[in-house]
Amino acid sequence: MTSVTAARRKARKGIFRELYETFRDGDAATRLSFLVMGFGSLVKGQVIKGLLYLGSQALMVWYLVGFAWQYLSKLDTLGDVGMQRVWSEERQIFVRTPGDNSLLILLFSVLSIMLVLGFLVLWRANIRSAYRAQRLKEQGKPLPTFADDITSMVNERYHITLLTMPTLMVLAFTLLPTIFMILLAFTNFDQTHQPPGNMFTWVGTENFRNLFGGHPLIANTFGKVLGWTMIWAVIATFTNYLLGMVLAIMINNKGIRLKAMWRTIFVVTIAVPQFVSLMLMSQILHDQGPLNALLKQFGFIQQSIPFLTDTTTARLTVLVVNLWVGIPYTMLITSGILMNIPKDLYESASIDGASPARMFFSITLPYMLFVTTPYLITAFVGNINNFNVIFLLTRGGPMVTEYYQAGKTDLLVTWLYRLTVDRQDYSLASTIGIFVFVISAGLSLLVFNMSGSSRREEEFQ
Repeated sequence: MTSVTAARRKARKGIFRELYETFRDGDAATRLSFLVMGFGSLVKGQVIKGLLYLGSQALMVWYLVGFAWQYLSKLDTLGDVGMQRVWSEERQIFVRTPGDNSLLILLFSVLSIMLVLGFLVLWRANIRSAYRAQRLKEQGKPLPTFADDITSMVNERYHITLLTMPTLMVLAFTLLPTIFMILLAFTNFDQTHQPPGNMFTWVGTENFRNLFGGHPLIANTFGKVLGWTMIWAVIATFTNYLLGMVLAIMINNKGIRLKAMWRTIFVVTIAVPQFVSLMLMSQILHDQGPLNALLKQFGFIQQSIPFLTDTTTARLTVLVVNLWVGIPYTMLITSGILMNIPKDLYESASIDGASPARMFFSITLPYMLFVTTPYLITAFVGNINNFNVIFLLTRGGPMVTEYYQAGKTDLLVTWLYRLTVDRQDYSLASTIGIFVFVISAGLSLLVFNMSGSSRREEEFQ
């Protein structure tokens, strides 16, 4: 961590040093480019490039003054004028006049700050371009024309051309919503503070304190749901992984015939959309569903088995159903890897008298873990956020009064969904979302860096 921090400080010093040296060594046109973008390019004859830089600066100033400032100026309070009732002389009634919209203030403020940061990158490029043009002119070399710049964008700088649009999409549809969601965790945006009727405001770390004891009911719910989420993720991941691997070994065994048929049968569960399978299973396992009806008809039970309404049974049910929809994925992934394990390893182990179980734990499993560790990490994170299986089967139930808007099978992600859709408690949901990200990212990085896939990549043969 220290080396990363030092590298960032060095990079920042490099940027400021570059700007200082450019201003110190630049001519008047280059120095004026610090204030008027494109001035250096215009003076040096690069008219189109200079006009583009100047136009972008004018557009940015217009955006900040004409649009963004009305939101940025209220970012510290998220609004100070609420909805008011004003008497209308014309209509002879009280009319509600809209006030500040805290949601729009926060959203457009974040967007504006991101645009300003992007503009600073363009401003730096403008200074570099002016200084480069100055140096070329001093050396008596021809300056690249706008056509030359376009040509370079489809040749030696083609990677920049290709990556520009995807990068902008990531910034707009991933980074912006993420920052917006994180900031919501520091507000009181809930069902009693709904803009534009009611503004919300900053509350600091109150939502985080509530999760860790400030609000006993919320803290108890968070602890219990987090515990079940981790238990679910571990069991769901490793049962799918091990049973899928065992299934692949059985199908790949030399004594098994019709291998393609068996693979096809298990792949059918993937071919059917998962939400269809889960909704069908939910109906089958209902207290009055077909399964309970058949068991009663044949005399196996007298009362319905609460597959989805009893805490312990519901948790076991979602784990078993998850095997049905998860094992085929692991089977397909591990089948190809099993075929690539060197056969001479098994032959040598067999000559030495190793049993099948010994060969599995000494050869097959280590090889599989080495190759599939990234897949395991992905599956684990996916199970932490496995919304479909839980919500479509039990909807998080059974609901209990000891939890705050959550049920016994709720994961953090389904609890987050319930808070946003049912309670409009966006600030608390955002706080939970931050912890889901921290847990997922932290465990992923920790496990991968400790695994052989990362530490012994070149040693494995």
